[in-house]
Parts: sequence; structure tokens; C-alpha cells
Amino acid sequence: MIVLKLGGSVITDKERPETLDGDSLKQATDAVASALAGEKLVIVHGGGSFGHHNASEHGVSTTEGTHDAAALLDIHGAMKTLNQFVLSRLLERDVQAVPVHPLSTAHRDDSGDLELPTGQIETMLEEGFVPVLHGDVIAHAGAGATIVSGDELVVELARALEADRIGLCSTVPGVLDADDAVINRISAYGDVESVLGASDTTDVTGGMAAKVRALLALEAEASIFGLEGLKSFLHGENAGTTIE
Repeated sequence: MIVLKLGGSVITDKERPETLDGDSLKQATDAVASALAGEKLVIVHGGGSFGHHNASEHGVSTTEGTHDAAALLDIHGAMKTLNQFVLSRLLERDVQAVPVHPLSTAHRDDSGDLELPTGQIETMLEEGFVPVLHGDVIAHAGAGATIVSGDELVVELARALEADRIGLCSTVPGVLDADDAVINRISAYGDVESVLGASDTTDVTGGMAAKVRALLALEAEASIFGLEGLKSFLHGENAGTTIE
């Protein structure tokens, strides 16, 4: 059971609104197709220049909400477009990928905690499908609607599905230290707090620091790696930084 996140910065040009990085998406979907035999896999992809751009335009984040239905449609519509690109590339490679849109399945309670039922995902997996979720906008009790990040979805899915392996494919080869060398292993956030910061580009979900915090909250080991390490990770090899 593998939960894999494809970072939005990996599959889009995050500096240009709603712009796909077709070459990187091809490389990522090729890696998935080559390693899928016998594995149960759930894919989550980030928003990149599709979701983040629209969320920023409307002032919506994981904590700041909106009651404007038009804003929801802009953000969700952009994410559905990106999701369709991902699904199409996977289907072209005979990966039986199907969409799961968080807007229609998840919500936050009045404390901001994420509720994500996984019965439909478990059934999809048992029937041989590859569920593909994505960062999205979701209903939030008392706040209208807020963003759910791909990292949050990964954490919830990993716990609910009792994932054996968790991987985050990023634009960097792992978590980097002050000298831009990959940190092999992280066991506490304090170990890397001085070198972690938010993303340089428009990101309403917190950047690398949020990724590390989210993965440290899991019991299972997880990995953060670059696109070049995706195939190795899917074949069971160590890649990038291990978060434990």
C-alpha cells in the first residue's frame, strides 16, 4: 500500500498561472506505470500554478475561508483541469486511474480538523483502480470553505489506509541543509528548523516546512525526493530524505 504525492511544483510551472509542465508529468507517469505491478497505490497531486494561483487570487488558504461560491468554482475548476491532465497521462500508460475530488468528499469541522471518509477509496483499490486525489477547496464549518493541501490528504490517507510506504515527490532531491546537501534522515523538526522555510513561489499551504511537519506526525516512515528519485522509491529503494 503506497500513498504517493506528486508535488504541484513538479508537474506545473508554478511561476506561470495554470501552466502544465508536460515533460515532468510524462516522466512521473512513466515511473508510476513502470512500477505498479502488484502494488496498491493512491496518488495525490498538489495544486501548483493551477490551485495556488486561484486560491491566492481569492485570499483563500487552509485557515482563511470564503463564502463566495464563484471563488470555490474558480479554485476547484482549476484543480479539476489539472487533475484531468494527470488522469489522461496515466490512462495513456494503462494505469487504471480514477478521480476523487475532495470538495465532494471531505470537510473541516468547526475546529478546522479535516474529515476525509475513505470507504470509496478502499473499494476502488480493492477493485484494481488507482484513486487520484488533489489539493482542493472544501467546506469548513463556520468559515465557508478553505483549502485542503495535498500534504494533509497524504497524512489522512496514510493513517486511514495503513499505508506501508509514503512518498512526496518534490522539485528538490530531498530536504536540503544550509549547504544544499540532502539530509538523509529527519526524526524531529527541531533538527532542521533552522534550514526550513516557506516556498519561494506562491504557496498557500506552507512549503517544505509544512511537508516535514506533516510527515513527522505519521507513525510510518516517509520519503521526500526529487523527480529523478521517483522510480527508485516506487521500486522500494531509498530515495531522498527519510522522515521518521
